[in-house]
Amino acid sequence: MFYLIGLGLGDLKDITVKGLEIVKQCSRVYLEMYTSILGCSLEDMQEFYGRPLLLADRDLVEQGADEILAGAGESDVALLVVGDPFGATTHTDFILRAKEKKIPYKVIHNASIMNAVGCCGLQLYKFGETVSIPYWDETWKPDSFYDKIKLNRLHNMHTLCLLDIKVKEPTPESLMRKRKEYMPPRFMSVAEAAHQLLSIVEKKDSLEKNTVLNEQSLCVGLARVGQESQQIAVSTLLDMRSTDLGGPLHSLIIPAKEMHPLEVEFLQQYAASLKLDDYNH
Repeated sequence: MFYLIGLGLGDLKDITVKGLEIVKQCSRVYLEMYTSILGCSLEDMQEFYGRPLLLADRDLVEQGADEILAGAGESDVALLVVGDPFGATTHTDFILRAKEKKIPYKVIHNASIMNAVGCCGLQLYKFGETVSIPYWDETWKPDSFYDKIKLNRLHNMHTLCLLDIKVKEPTPESLMRKRKEYMPPRFMSVAEAAHQLLSIVEKKDSLEKNTVLNEQSLCVGLARVGQESQQIAVSTLLDMRSTDLGGPLHSLIIPAKEMHPLEVEFLQQYAASLKLDDYNH
């Protein structure tokens, strides 16, 4: 049997009872931590689970799925995923491959940022399409995510922005030499995301700035959701550019232009000196 097991968002104890029982019985257990990270070390996880864990890096998950699935038809093999197993499309491929190979499988769900984002008080059913904000570099500055934020705003819906993670990314030089060397891990902060959004906003005309997004638009920054050190901050997009919420992982929310009074009341506790009624049109 192949098991895809969600670990939740906080720490090693967020695994479900069912998930922990399966981990203890498996012949091999892989841990995937390149699409997200958990607030604890590999050593602590192995001690708590009472068994060794095999690290599944990006190359193994995206190119070595057959290696992970090998033998799962005769013995139990598990892949542990931070958050919920279906929080990243990469993991859907494992289920398709298991079905092709006629390997039985089970999915053990858990909390993910997609539902835990409700911790800020914004109602989940008012979220529109989720977007990803990638790191820019000198030659690559994609901005298609802005159009999705715009569409959500025009339909009076919140937008959850998932911020880029760079883990075990090969350097351009190593790719040219065909010998992989990796850049240090990078995790986009809410400040960096706000900076990139403002760069896009600055190029828009006055009509768009008045109707969609501008420096004074409200936004919500979240850090380490589900962990003891969780932080939430509400500010203008301009002020978010200089907001420090500490270590990863961060997420950014662009709220709808019109919010429910309960949403406004809940957000106000994180808004410092801002009067949110002034931003609720």
